[in-house]
Amino acid sequence: MTSQPVVKQGAKIVVATTVALAFISFWRASSIVLSDLASSAFYAGGIAEHAVGRAAPWFVLAVMLFSFAVRSVYLESSSMFVRGGVYVVVRDAMGPFIARISVSSLLFDYILTGPISVVSAGQYLAGLINEITASLHSPFQISPNWFSAGFAVIVTIYFWWLNIQGMHESSGKALRIMQITTVMVVIFLIWCPLTILLRGGPAQMPPAPIPSNIHFAEDALGWFKGTFWPTIGPLAVVLALGHSLLSMSGFETLAQVYREIAYPKLKNLKITGNIVCIYAAVSTGLITVFAAMIIPDAVRPKYVDNLLGGLAMHLAGPEVMRLGFHVFVVVVGVLILSGAVNTSMIGANGVMNRVAEDGVLVDWFRKPHPRFGTTYRIIHVIAILQIITIALSGGDVYLLGEAYAFGVVWSFFLKALGVLVLRYHRHDQEYKFPLNIRVAGVEIPIGLGMTTVFLGAVAIANLFSKRIATIYGVLFTVVLFIIFTISEHINRKKKEAIVHGHPMEEFNLDMQTEVESSSLKCRPGAILVAVRDSSNLSHLRQVLQKTNMRRHDIVVMTVRQVSTGAGEYQLGDNQLFTSYEQALFSKVVEMAEKERKTVELLCLPSTDPFEAI
Repeated sequence: MTSQPVVKQGAKIVVATTVALAFISFWRASSIVLSDLASSAFYAGGIAEHAVGRAAPWFVLAVMLFSFAVRSVYLESSSMFVRGGVYVVVRDAMGPFIARISVSSLLFDYILTGPISVVSAGQYLAGLINEITASLHSPFQISPNWFSAGFAVIVTIYFWWLNIQGMHESSGKALRIMQITTVMVVIFLIWCPLTILLRGGPAQMPPAPIPSNIHFAEDALGWFKGTFWPTIGPLAVVLALGHSLLSMSGFETLAQVYREIAYPKLKNLKITGNIVCIYAAVSTGLITVFAAMIIPDAVRPKYVDNLLGGLAMHLAGPEVMRLGFHVFVVVVGVLILSGAVNTSMIGANGVMNRVAEDGVLVDWFRKPHPRFGTTYRIIHVIAILQIITIALSGGDVYLLGEAYAFGVVWSFFLKALGVLVLRYHRHDQEYKFPLNIRVAGVEIPIGLGMTTVFLGAVAIANLFSKRIATIYGVLFTVVLFIIFTISEHINRKKKEAIVHGHPMEEFNLDMQTEVESSSLKCRPGAILVAVRDSSNLSHLRQVLQKTNMRRHDIVVMTVRQVSTGAGEYQLGDNQLFTSYEQALFSKVVEMAEKERKTVELLCLPSTDPFEAI
């Protein structure tokens, strides 16, 4: 008995609207965020002191305390049930022009995260090698900048290949790295006060963070150099905070992990945010202050790119013990800083995937790898941009830090501005930034407004105080803006052509939050066939030819792979089933029709295809 052919028009596809995720505890979520955020402890203090002078540690500590306010911005953003991705959210709040700029600044942030982290790791390695050779009275010394640049390229290529294969770092590995990092932090918190006590007090105290104690470096003023603006007290403080703000870099990772946090989500996200902020304030803020108190002023500039290594070598105790701890600090630094490269690639890949899903990037970029199923073309672009950035920097951490601070503050500002605008457009926030008052029935978000204004002031100050970063950042933003605009135009024309030409099957999409056996018209013992590449369906043909439909049903499934980047937003229905899946299932239907067999069709979004299957 021959089975009925597949109905060509209106074939049903069951589409899961909830991404299949492996939920994690707030401890694991915190470790993922801190693997990025806490890495700034290794370079933020040195960069800030080079820019603003000896008062820098207090500004770094102030920024880390301000991170609690930024945490609240991300909590409110994540608490809103939003389908559509970053571009759609900001577009709905402030229009497509600002939306493209916000995505460009976020990508600029991610692209810089990798290079500054891994170059800093190379600086720590180079510093350790030179310390060891000096202790052995060997004349051999390596150039820290060239060594760190070469090391950075090698590490970037390594994580590029891992991401091509889809082998992302697990939350368990991030937790282990943070456990090791915590051991280092605890040793510092014990050894630094002991050193101060044994020496009868600190070698020196960082001067108070007031305008008269701010001494900007020649390369820290940009277009403000030679003008009267830096002499204005409040502006000088804002400029100093702008040079210190990169110590809060990595906060966007908090949004990435939101959807993977176990229930109750919002409660666990609050706990995660508090853990992250407290840990960062101690590991980055307090230890930076200890470094300024213990390392003599005369030699501290030597450790501007290797601050924690310098602190380890100036603690009280035998040289062998200090050198051993220095080795441990470098090992921890290489682990956490190199891991930040992977986080940046995942984040940038996630943002660009969401932009493509929003129709602002041509589908060519999202073509899956024929073997690994990853969006390899996007990963290629990210890795190439990061390697070019490393080469242009020549291993100079300060130059990378200035550019990174530029991207970080604009990303934070546009995020806060979007949340502030959405406060008046939407009323479904489960969490609201504190300090809200009502006047004549109108809610005035004082806390959120003040945070947005402050971030805006720092962003504008950075625009003029970081000449090279501004030129590079504006050029990067303009290029991406043009690409997004052209891509959106191409996608719109393509959609119009599809509507008028009907070149592919039209499917009846059955959207379901959870897929159960009753969702599909199949009997127990059905054969599941996974497909992803429309040009590689020979396995499906064999199943269709050999299966006896009286005994077994056939379910053809594809996994709509979703990156964890920018994960605070869920996908819209039109993003779960794109033109790529439509073309794939059109080929499946055509093949099933030729074999005169019926098939059930299933599309499931997931961050991991194997877990989904």
